[in-house]
Parts: sequence; C-alpha cells; structure tokens
Amino acid sequence: MAEHAAAVAHQFDDAEQQRGAVELGIWIFLATEVMFFGGMFTAFTAYRWLYPEAFAHASRHLDVLLGGINTVILIGSSLTMVLAVHGARHGHRRMLVVFLALTMLLGTAFLGIKAIEWSDKWQHGLVPGLRFTLTGADAGPEELFFFLYFAMTGVHALHLIIGIAVVGVVLVLAWRGRYTPEYHNPVEVTGLYWHFVDIVWIFLLPMLYLIGRHGA
Repeated sequence: MAEHAAAVAHQFDDAEQQRGAVELGIWIFLATEVMFFGGMFTAFTAYRWLYPEAFAHASRHLDVLLGGINTVILIGSSLTMVLAVHGARHGHRRMLVVFLALTMLLGTAFLGIKAIEWSDKWQHGLVPGLRFTLTGADAGPEELFFFLYFAMTGVHALHLIIGIAVVGVVLVLAWRGRYTPEYHNPVEVTGLYWHFVDIVWIFLLPMLYLIGRHGA
C-alpha cells in the first residue's frame, strides 16, 4: 500500500485522479499530433490532385514490398505492445518486460528497413535538393512528391525513434519492478502513443505507395 501511495505525485489526491489527468494529457497531445500530421496529409492530397500523373509516376519508384514488410512489422509491434500492457495490468512482470523488448526490436527493424529505402532513393537520384536526377516535363512535380515523401516518412521515423526511447525507459523501470496492477499508467500511456505512430503509418502506406499507382 505504501508503494502504491508513493507512486501518486504530490499534486494529486489519489491514484485515480492522477490516472485521469495523465490520460487526458496524452489524448490532448495526440489530438495535436493528429492536426500536425493532418496538415501534411492535406498538403499531399492537394498537390496530388493538381499533379495526378506526375505523382502516380513518382509513386512507382517506391518499393511496395518493403513498405508492406514494414507495415507487418508495425502491426506486430502494436500486438506486442498490447500484450505488454496486458502483462502490466495483471502484474506479470516477465511478460511486460519481454513484450516491451520485442516492441523495441520491431520498431528498430522498421527503421532499418526504412533506412534501406532511403539509401536506395539516394542511389537512384531521388532525393530533392541534394541528388535528384529525374528529368522531363513532370520533373518538378515529381521532385515535390519526393519532398513530401521524405518529409512525412522522416517525421514519422522521428516519432518512432522517440517511441523506442520511451519504451526503453519504461522497460528499465519495469525490470526494476516499478509497475504493479494498481500502478501501470505509464505503460498504458506509452502504448497509446505507440499505437498512434503505427496508425499514422497505416495512412502513409496507401497514400504514398499504393494510391498513386492508379493515378495514371
């Protein structure tokens, strides 16, 4: 009981009040993230409407197989995160630690594959402003497509890196026995952030890799 009381910050009356405040905070934060990514999605949609053929042609330079593999990896990481939260709720410390570690591993694998994709774009001269070799009447809009591609996937990768770091901190605390069935709110909040990052990718995949292939 003393351990549980110690987990409640001094500004809160009890654990329930603290839990509610934390959950409200993460949902407000995620709402701002939705608006942030929504702005990029809107910009991409508007430019794709203006340059449908150029965007369709540029999209064909993306590797659908690697994009699909990364999608499976992130879906798997959402599953491992769900299992980690389940372990926290029921006091299964080993389950919590193992599935947090697997979540980090899958997130790192995603970044590794994404790095391979980015490297391939560099080798084929598809990096706007630095190494862009496409020519022709649609070269300008195609370069715009890849600018948006790197902007959106880059920001998503940054969010994933932050997520991996946060999961790592939660993992260390879980290993030390910090969380109990009565106090595991940080695990659940981290899970919400992780699922959000995964959902963003679910939108990025068809927008960048699939939809454009039917534009021309």
